[in-house]
Order: sequence, then structure tokens, then C-alpha cells
Amino acid sequence: MTVVVLGLLIGLVLGLSGAGGGILAVPALMAGLGWSVQQAAPVALLAVAGGAATGALEGFRRGLVRYRAALVMALAGIPLTAAGQAAARHLPHTALQTAFALVMLTVAGRLLLPRHDDDRAYPPCRVDPDSGRLVWTPATAAAITVVGALAGFATGLLGVGGGFIIVPALRRLSNLGMHAIVATSLFVIALVGCGGIAAALWQGRALPLAVALPFLIATVAGMITGRRLIARVSPQRVQRGFALVLLAVALGMLAATWWPR
Repeated sequence: MTVVVLGLLIGLVLGLSGAGGGILAVPALMAGLGWSVQQAAPVALLAVAGGAATGALEGFRRGLVRYRAALVMALAGIPLTAAGQAAARHLPHTALQTAFALVMLTVAGRLLLPRHDDDRAYPPCRVDPDSGRLVWTPATAAAITVVGALAGFATGLLGVGGGFIIVPALRRLSNLGMHAIVATSLFVIALVGCGGIAAALWQGRALPLAVALPFLIATVAGMITGRRLIARVSPQRVQRGFALVLLAVALGMLAATWWPR
């Protein structure tokens, strides 16, 4: 029952907040089941990939996914998920948990602090106003590839989808609309997440199906519910609430890591 409740909550946050909500899946499993980051990461990644795929299908139906950019990011990111997983195996639990908490603090700070979009006037990745598609130049390809590689490494290292990297990077590097950015990011998360799960299984990591499958189904159900509710909720309130939750969870993780009872 705990797993189902956690999955529903994570899916709901993922659906309301967009591609970055999956960052809470690992802390939720750690708190709910007493797992380490290494134990929670594969199960969290399976659920986040399933939820992201559900959201990406909606984006495809609405014509929002920039599939060429998504495929380039996925091709760059999938090979690096194995590298991230290898790094996670060699890091002590304290270092990995601290790194996770610091990532959440960074994301929370970015959401809470005012943002200036003046540097989007001449982004390296520009959209053709006539076709609505990205104009592919060497700078565009290089920027998209680097974003995908970083997201892939983070996926392997922390068991998250990488949306906390992809969404702000595309906001800074392109003039795509926010809906297109989130839809494209969800597609990348689904692809890279599947690659990360395959790499984890290839390396012999355990994926307890008795926990993973209920968590996956509940996350997808929560994702669908969140996408239906998003039109009724103020985006500013969702962003602020999500940031405050991240802040509280990150501080709790740091306290549990460095000042255990």
C-alpha cells in the first residue's frame, strides 16, 4: 500500500510540474521503504520513464514534441547512463545522498529565484517561425548533444529522469515554448530511462518487480490525473509549491546524512 501511495503522489507531481517532478521518486522510496539511493534508483527510474512516456504521448498528439532534438539527446544520453551507474557504484552512500540533496537544492533555488530571459533573444537553438521546427546548425547540434549527455549521466548516477537538466537548458539555449520544452523533455526521459533500466539489468542490478510494478502503475495513474488537473491550477503556485517541497526534502536528506540520530 505504501508503494502505491508513493507512486500516485510522484505521478501527480510529475503531471503537475512537468518533466522535473521525477526527481522526488528516489527520496520518496528512500523515506517510504528505507532504501539507499543505489537501491531506489532503478525502481524510481522505471516509474519515471513510464510516467514520462505517458506524458510524451499527449505531447505527440498535440504536435509539441521536437522529436529530432529528443532523439539526438537520447542518443547522446543513453550511453552515459552506464557511466553514471558505474560512478554511483563506486561512490559512498554519504557522498551520493549529499550529491542528490544538493541537486534538489539547486533546482529549488532556480524555481524560487526570479528568472531573466533576456539571453533568449539570440539563442543558439532557434525555431523557424514558418515551420515551427528547430533550425539545425552545428551550434544547435552541439548544444543539444551536450544537454543529452549531461541528462544521461545524471540519470545513471542518481536514478532520475534528467528533466531538471533538460528543461532549464532548453529554456536558456532555445526559443521553444514551454509546452514544447516539457513535452520534448518527457520523450527524452522515457527513452533515456529505458536505456538506464536496460543498462542496470545488464550490470546485474536488482529490480524487485513486487515493488517496481505497483509503483510504476501508480505513477502512471498519478501522471494522468496530474495532466488533467494542470489546467485548473495556477502554474506559479505549482512551481512554488514544488520548489518548497524540494527544499524541505533536500534539507531533510542532508540532516539524515550528516546528523543521524
